[in-house]
Amino acid sequence: MTVSSMTGFARADGRSGAYDWTWEVRSVNGRGLDLRFRPPPGMEALEPLVRAAGAARFRRGNIAVSLQVAPTADQPTIRVNRALLDELVALVGELGDRVPTAAPPRLDGLLAIRGVVEVAPPEETDDAKTAREAAMLESLEQAFAALAAARAEEGARLIGVLRDQLDEIAALTEAAAGTTACQPEAIRDRLRRQVGELLAAEPALPEERLAAEAAMLATKADVREELDRLRAHVAQARQLIDGDSGEAVGRRLDFLAQEFNREANTLCSKSSDIELTRLGLDLKAVIDRFREQIQNIE
Repeated sequence: MTVSSMTGFARADGRSGAYDWTWEVRSVNGRGLDLRFRPPPGMEALEPLVRAAGAARFRRGNIAVSLQVAPTADQPTIRVNRALLDELVALVGELGDRVPTAAPPRLDGLLAIRGVVEVAPPEETDDAKTAREAAMLESLEQAFAALAAARAEEGARLIGVLRDQLDEIAALTEAAAGTTACQPEAIRDRLRRQVGELLAAEPALPEERLAAEAAMLATKADVREELDRLRAHVAQARQLIDGDSGEAVGRRLDFLAQEFNREANTLCSKSSDIELTRLGLDLKAVIDRFREQIQNIE
């Protein structure tokens, strides 16, 4: 499906050797692709691989990737610095004779001294590390696949909204084309009246000025070109939404939304009819909603 949202969330868990881990990926709207990942200490080698995997799958969106890593439950993580502990015990014995009234230190007090108890990462061979990194990237791909599925699911919901809005734009365009102000007879009568007013003006306008004014009035009176372009934009937007080119269409739809708005603005500026102006304003309102929706499309 071509239409995909830029909003989604996914996670994936994994285990290899001495480690468990969890990937979490979050995606929100973005003008381009901005992937942020801060690897845990000691795993900096994963960063370029994570960025390459994200760039291979996504085109747009601000994507935040997080990785939590912990030793497996059966791995020892606590190590006592026995050399430091021996020094502290010896020091207690030495100083204890000088302060006979002092209570002897408790074991928990000695263990609470900084540096006595250390958190030690599990030891890994080179082969185990290579296997773990490969397994981590495999589970990252699972998280990215789940994120892509979530974005596609959201995109499928957006398709229905966009189709309805395009139908509304098309209906308003045809309603504008059917107004009295857009009928050839009405345009001719209005031009005839306006040119007559120019001819009756005092002092009389030079022929060159009169021709220029008449041409400007004729251009402003006819909005059929704007209506034709609106119809063409609707057809192109429908083709992008319903197509299956495999390409991201968000930027192209955003450009079309700008063109929609340009034609609606011109329609309103040319209008000298209340009904046509009202339809032009309704068009602008629908186009604004359309553009808001496509800001979330990849």
